[in-house]
Amino acid sequence: MSRSSPQVAARAPAKINLALAVGAVRRDGYHDLATVFHAVSLYEDVLAEPGDGLEVVVRGEYADGVPTGPDNLALRAAALLAERTGVDPAVRFTVTKTVPVAAGLAGGSADAAATLVACDALWQTGLSRDALVELGGELGADVPFCLVGGTALGTDRGDRLTPALARGEYHWVLALSSARLSTAEVYAECDRLRAGRALPEPRVPAGMMQALRSGDAQALGAALSNDLQPAAVNLLPDLERVLEVGSDYGALGGVVSGSGPTVAFLVRDAEHALDLSVALTASGVVRSVRRVRGPVPGARVVEPVVLH
Repeated sequence: MSRSSPQVAARAPAKINLALAVGAVRRDGYHDLATVFHAVSLYEDVLAEPGDGLEVVVRGEYADGVPTGPDNLALRAAALLAERTGVDPAVRFTVTKTVPVAAGLAGGSADAAATLVACDALWQTGLSRDALVELGGELGADVPFCLVGGTALGTDRGDRLTPALARGEYHWVLALSSARLSTAEVYAECDRLRAGRALPEPRVPAGMMQALRSGDAQALGAALSNDLQPAAVNLLPDLERVLEVGSDYGALGGVVSGSGPTVAFLVRDAEHALDLSVALTASGVVRSVRRVRGPVPGARVVEPVVLH
């Protein structure tokens, strides 16, 4: 196949979970989920260009936490797309990491989503976005949403998506931790805490969907929820203090995103976001903060950034 350009850049957003209901362990080891994904303006950038075989270079603040071997999700995404389309996977990637690793924000999944979009354009595969989403589901439960973006309801493992009826734009402060939490470890702790209990089928609270439909930020803040939050706080007790600081400084709501340890605070506006960011930084309970907005679109081709 011919190439449309010597290089293609793509960008994919991080996600936060506005609600996450976790069911019992399934026979395949996964949990049934019902979650509301929300894409925010914290991005992973992938530059794809012809190379010798599959090669990845990772740069940025969080580069040292990313494998560059066969476990790298960008490489796996390119290899899968090449296999399904019959393309010779001779491509070199430069991944610019701005999403922390193991933070509950789907940074690795965003890498995979951006790679699928970049390679699809580089190789001119002609696949539809729906086909890319299906491939994404084979790579990880969060990859389909990073391709779709916006706000969406996720079921099954979180990879079956339905666009949410949602209005408005929201301002968030992400409190980033210096610690990391393994997704598997958090789920295991959640199972331990709930051992012996009969668990209902996971459902997103009706109040969450109503708040999104109405665009009511106050109601949305009150409806934020995560069944994994008690487990994450048990494993990392400092999260309790982070949540307290957000509450003390008037956040409309706060929730651990996914398996954590990032805490997402909903705020009134950009000015409130700045005030809370300053308070969190001064408290010494976070590594850093990011002010973001959402929802934003999913993975897409962008103008290549200048790499130094």
